[in-house]
Amino acid sequence: MDKRSVDWQGPWPALITPFDTDGAINEGKFRENVENAIANKMEGVIVAGCTGEPWAMTNEERSRLYGICVDEVKGRVPVVAGTGAIRTEDVIALSQSAKDAGCDGVMILPPFFVKPTTDDIIAHYQAVSDAVSIPIMLYNLPQHAVNELTPALVARLCAVPNVVAIKDSTDDFAAFYRMLTLAGESIRVFTGQQTKYGLAAVELGAVGTVASMPNYWGRAFAEFFDACRTADLMRARAFQAEATALTELITGDGRNLYCGTKAAMNILGLPGGDPRLPLRPLGEPHLAALRAGLERHGLLATTTAAAQ
Repeated sequence: MDKRSVDWQGPWPALITPFDTDGAINEGKFRENVENAIANKMEGVIVAGCTGEPWAMTNEERSRLYGICVDEVKGRVPVVAGTGAIRTEDVIALSQSAKDAGCDGVMILPPFFVKPTTDDIIAHYQAVSDAVSIPIMLYNLPQHAVNELTPALVARLCAVPNVVAIKDSTDDFAAFYRMLTLAGESIRVFTGQQTKYGLAAVELGAVGTVASMPNYWGRAFAEFFDACRTADLMRARAFQAEATALTELITGDGRNLYCGTKAAMNILGLPGGDPRLPLRPLGEPHLAALRAGLERHGLLATTTAAAQ
């Protein structure tokens, strides 16, 4: 397999996983989020990525969620499952579950917390590729996962047979660009930093983006990506500024991104649900600040009007 083996591109949401107050996965709300993503012109979805709080779920719950997502999507867009874990055996098992559920691919972080060598990381991905024949999207998130998929390492990982894409969420744009130049001819490059440098990333060759923002920004996020893709620079620059401002709102005053995203969804009447421990739902004054910010950006009024 290589980048030509899949047609993945465009804006993709990292779907949130709505939990009830007792911690149970709310399947109905999750299905609603899948439908909202497709209605909002998303061109693929990520299930149980970081935004989906996979660290708070058992492997059995993650596997069940893969099946629910595939069942709801019904082939309308690609479904890629987050199967990252520390133990290689767990990644293989989760990736096999994703394949059995009908997912179109898997997204895999390098092993986190521990610090394997470069050769260990390559062997990790190779072992998954050898065990499960399914397209692999690499996932680089060094600010959280500890281990960085450096540009040179990504170039080497392109030789792993099932690696076809990467979601690169590095904060370092220079590193992102270097990776794009080294690996962009071999794999499909998605940016995970659309809100920070999405316009530049797409102009330079990124074919898609994966983000938590579509969960609450919806159709506007798709329009943002399309403005980048069609080089409508005036619109793209305006969207870029708005996306950056909204992300600063969601994470302002020390708010956790995932808790802030769910709280914003709930305020907007969308099926956000609660996070699962160790994360806790936001309380005041955070909810008031989010509500005021969403009103200031015109999102609350727009969502309320659309629901009437």
